[in-house]
Amino acid sequence: MGMRRADVHHSASSWRQPCPEPASAERSRLVGGIAEHVLALGRGRLLVAIDGFTAAGKTSFGHELAERIGAAGRPVLRATLDDFKRPWRDRHLYDRESGEGYYRNAYDYEAVRRLLLDPSRSPGATTCALCSIDPLTQRDHSAQTAPLGTDTVLVVDGVFAFRPEIDGYWDFRILLQVDAELSVRRGAERDREWAGAEAESIHRDRYLVAGRAYFREVDPPSLADVVIDNSVFARPRVVAP
Repeated sequence: MGMRRADVHHSASSWRQPCPEPASAERSRLVGGIAEHVLALGRGRLLVAIDGFTAAGKTSFGHELAERIGAAGRPVLRATLDDFKRPWRDRHLYDRESGEGYYRNAYDYEAVRRLLLDPSRSPGATTCALCSIDPLTQRDHSAQTAPLGTDTVLVVDGVFAFRPEIDGYWDFRILLQVDAELSVRRGAERDREWAGAEAESIHRDRYLVAGRAYFREVDPPSLADVVIDNSVFARPRVVAP
């Protein structure tokens, strides 16, 4: 009898992207290998972070990884740090639109810890919230919870995932690398529907500037357990163990 597939619980956010279709045997092998590394960490709850520039492919990789872990019989929770930003209505209280301001002020790390990471690390907690504020609708989902089992694997993607405010929570850190210009191009194409003609300038002047500040300050490659070049979706490759 084969192993029973476990559930993968996703955030209620309207920002959630679908799990991509298999792109190649090469990509499937790489994702499967990373899933094996995570599962080899043992039983008990595990917290996995996927970091990288905006539009590096973090969310897709997180979905693929979650599916592989769930297929191996471990329950999985999926979350993204974009669902834990400060409310847009409060943007007049701080700079959130410049690159430096976005890096310093956009994300609510206290909410990430309180709603998601602290419960996941607490043996007595049985639920956690996978979304605080929906980044598109601004609806508060913090009261909507997902089940935490004794051997749940939490897979979280997001820019700045290795910042000191939350880096100590992770059991396994994945960094996806793409060229800065590719990040801008991918992100502008993805967000043109809501950002219109400003999509490229938002990605170049805000998100890319913020990402470069983060790389200078935190040096995420030095913290990652694995670094993956994700420039070509069908042909990702491990560049650092």
